[in-house]
Amino acid sequence: MSKRVSLFVTCLVDQLFPKVGMAMAAVLERLGYELDFPENQTCCGQPAFNSGYRAEARAVARHFLDTFERSECIVVPSGSCTAMVTHHFAELFHKDPAALERVHALEKRIWEFATFLTGVAGVEDVGARMDDVVTFHDGCHALRELGIAEAPRRLLAHVRGLELREMEPAAECCGFGGTFAVKFAELSGAMARTRMEAILRTGARTVVSLDPSCLMQLQGALSRAGAGVRTMHLAEVLASR
Repeated sequence: MSKRVSLFVTCLVDQLFPKVGMAMAAVLERLGYELDFPENQTCCGQPAFNSGYRAEARAVARHFLDTFERSECIVVPSGSCTAMVTHHFAELFHKDPAALERVHALEKRIWEFATFLTGVAGVEDVGARMDDVVTFHDGCHALRELGIAEAPRRLLAHVRGLELREMEPAAECCGFGGTFAVKFAELSGAMARTRMEAILRTGARTVVSLDPSCLMQLQGALSRAGAGVRTMHLAEVLASR
């Protein structure tokens, strides 16, 4: 495969977590990849899709296709956004054969960051070092729709100075769910608190995840509780030297 990749940083990273995008770029450049950032990129359309606004989601998805159709390989710092493209674009365009063909072609070229490193770049040790005790949160879309569980853990295992302590239970939802957190705030908050309790039982000082949305939800719960635990995206950990 070519050493040229296009970055889709997602709207959440663009607006709220720019350091995640910069960290992802730093890791990929360290591995010798030439990076391309299509400036027309916006959103994958997931917020509208999950809220039932299919026509609006379709318009955003079509713009995504137009923006990235010529990209050889697309890397995304989000399991949920990757899952939107690979699992739900086809649903949006199931009555449009021409667009559906474009979707299926693109599905083969888009990768969540951790699985790109282990599955395409073929690396588990990116030369990172971070002296810390961390726990890992499995985002629902990454785990349940994309089946991503081992890749981030293998990458964390090769970070020098880092100790990974698993939560128990390990695979519960943080309660964010996009507009779910707005429409069902009380239930969302309760789920976040349950997840926070699991985090605190590990004694970890940092929570790591593949999804900025999950990290935002967990950081809110941890901060309100005065827990003194920080959140980091996997890319930020792997960019540490």
